[in-house]
Amino acid sequence: MEITVTRQELLKELTAIQSVVERKTTIPILSNFLVEVSEGPEGSRINITATDLDQAIRTSTAAKVKKAGACTIPARKLYDYVKLLPDGDISIKLLDNHWVQIRSGRSNTKMVGLGRANYPQVPELPSASGVKIPSLVLKTLIARTIFSISNEESRYTLNGALLILKAESIAMVATDGHRLSFVEKSEQPLEGVTGEKRILIPRKALAELQSLLSNTDVETIEFADDDLWLFFRIGHRTLSSRKLTGQFPNYEAVMPRDNSRFVVVRTAELGAAIGRVAQFADERSHAVRLKLEQNELKVSAQSNEAGESEDSIETPYTFDPIVVGFNSDYVLDFLKALGNEGEVRLEFKDSQSAGQMRPEDPDAEYKYRYVLMPMRI
Repeated sequence: MEITVTRQELLKELTAIQSVVERKTTIPILSNFLVEVSEGPEGSRINITATDLDQAIRTSTAAKVKKAGACTIPARKLYDYVKLLPDGDISIKLLDNHWVQIRSGRSNTKMVGLGRANYPQVPELPSASGVKIPSLVLKTLIARTIFSISNEESRYTLNGALLILKAESIAMVATDGHRLSFVEKSEQPLEGVTGEKRILIPRKALAELQSLLSNTDVETIEFADDDLWLFFRIGHRTLSSRKLTGQFPNYEAVMPRDNSRFVVVRTAELGAAIGRVAQFADERSHAVRLKLEQNELKVSAQSNEAGESEDSIETPYTFDPIVVGFNSDYVLDFLKALGNEGEVRLEFKDSQSAGQMRPEDPDAEYKYRYVLMPMRI
């Protein structure tokens, strides 16, 4: 194999896929990129693949091909080296014993690769037509739910977010048992969807998707799945991820129905107050107290180690007084997802029941709900 590719294009693709490669793996070949030459309607290209066996990203870029073939190259080493090269053409040539020569200008480097035959088979995107999803919509759904996904390995079905596709709407929901994020875009026609389709997407795949969507200008992505794998095609890049199996909890049952006491405050003002007060919260629980009384919201926290702090926000409130405790980090995660813009509505039933937070915007494109279990304080 012998090819020439521009540094700029190669670096762009390596940057997009290098995060999939395992830093510490017991299977040496997984530390490598697979580089293959392909001929297509757009001319010669090189396909680059990275996988950790749970997920894979395949991408491609234009190249001049002197000799077709395939090789594997240490991923981290190649990425770090290409970053340090000046702009210009890079030639990659496969030598004997799987060594790979990389030349650029006056730089000449040889890296120790591994045999192409040992590289695991990466699943192919099914040829059956998939569902087309607007990139911006999917990006918004992920940004507003990913922080609510559980990090506990034992809670297997909570280690991902549930994507709900219908012919006229798309929604995503995530929970870790302490909080739940639900976001829906109605009036969003989706081609290729009949009835309802529910897909559990692992957290790791969502993080990769978020990164890929941030670095693309394609307007729609293609989603498909088979018995074991999920596939997302974003332009010339394809992310495949193993499916999470199991039953996602019945999130509808958790949604509060009769939270009749509410208050509306400016998102930035609430975020600033909680941010200040949380400095004095207990280091383990991060608990802050929200106290609602006549036209005032008081935010306070205290701990034996740090001291105590209270902030007060003037806001219309005419219901019975109520005091509720929440994990300050959980509240701040939600406010950050709103971009600290506009106003937020806090809805309560009593101090022992789940609270609900949502943007105060009747014309919002997205229906966004954040359910939070209270803490004893």
